[in-house]
Amino acid sequence: MTSTTAGQRVARARKRKGWTQRQLADALGYSVSWVSQAERGAIPLDRFSVLDRVADVLGVEMPELTGQPYRHGTPDLDSGHNGIPALRLALQRALMPSYRDSARAPRSLAELRTEVIAAEDLRQAANFAALGGIMPALVDDVSAALRASDGPAHDELAALFVRVCHITRVTSDLTGHHDLAWTAVELEVRTAEALGNPAPLAAATWDLCGVWLHSGGEALRSARSAAIEGIDRLEEHVGKDAELTALWGAMHLRAAVTSSRLWAEADVQVHLAEAARVAPASGNTWQTQFNAPNVALHALETAVELGRPTDALGLSDQVPIDAIGSTERRTHYWTCRARSLAMAHRDDAALDALLTAERLAPAHVHNRPMARQLVLDLLHRGKRSTPPVRQLARRMGLTT
Repeated sequence: MTSTTAGQRVARARKRKGWTQRQLADALGYSVSWVSQAERGAIPLDRFSVLDRVADVLGVEMPELTGQPYRHGTPDLDSGHNGIPALRLALQRALMPSYRDSARAPRSLAELRTEVIAAEDLRQAANFAALGGIMPALVDDVSAALRASDGPAHDELAALFVRVCHITRVTSDLTGHHDLAWTAVELEVRTAEALGNPAPLAAATWDLCGVWLHSGGEALRSARSAAIEGIDRLEEHVGKDAELTALWGAMHLRAAVTSSRLWAEADVQVHLAEAARVAPASGNTWQTQFNAPNVALHALETAVELGRPTDALGLSDQVPIDAIGSTERRTHYWTCRARSLAMAHRDDAALDALLTAERLAPAHVHNRPMARQLVLDLLHRGKRSTPPVRQLARRMGLTT
């Protein structure tokens, strides 16, 4: 193996805390046998809801248990990570109000609009390679234009910068660079608050929830609070303003996922129902992909997190895959379906679903903690794994 497993990382965190397996089991409310089997890989740690609970009890952040970020052995697979140093520097410059680069030619507002839309398309395609090549310059250009602007152009540039920070946040989180995602969302929230428009502020809050979801553990409670506050702020606009209604629904989906990881099943169903009530047939308000197919996908995801494979498989059949306009969302569907199939011990079908996801967006699959855990589980089930599983594990850097 080229990397430690989630179970090994749990054992390391437990030992660093000075706990026995019995102490961890007592804190979790599980048996010592469960802890022992989880640490040695006999029980898969295949749900964020479980890892979140472990992270919370051990007092560590989720990335310590997932092992993110994952680096890969070839330039094409590692391309999403290759752009991170330049992106980090661009965000650091954006944090400095007095920073100026006199050698950099200013871009027109029309050019920046076009480039942001192109970057949003790449984000929905989960094309980290292309994003890594353009995002540092886009952060620099939009932040520089925003600092130099005034009047009506200032407000439009501020809204554009919120969108740029969103793309940066998603890219950073999905490649496992969560500290960089936090920098992006800090800039996003700050810009949205200064703008004073409820839509950019709601979009920034949605992203803030995303950062805390990826952090896991205690941060989940912060994510839930932020989602509920966002819902309350938008309540008066529901049914009156289409944009703000969509953001209200998107915030309910954030709350549903957070609730599933906190094992609050009744809350999950309430938030899903509220989102479904206002979801349009299609739409992508502020890059949230809030629409009816995505609500159905969230119902599937939360059933997986609640450990209900039968429900998840039934829900997966109800997701209108062809109506999902985002490659990233379609890839997420296939990974969620693969996880539910594996939980039901339908390993061949789980592998097929995962390979479908990989064909759609390989970098997305190779960087997802639960997809990697699933491959490890398939690799170790029985005495021999099939060649396709071994080949997939090699492509993901899980074996040599």
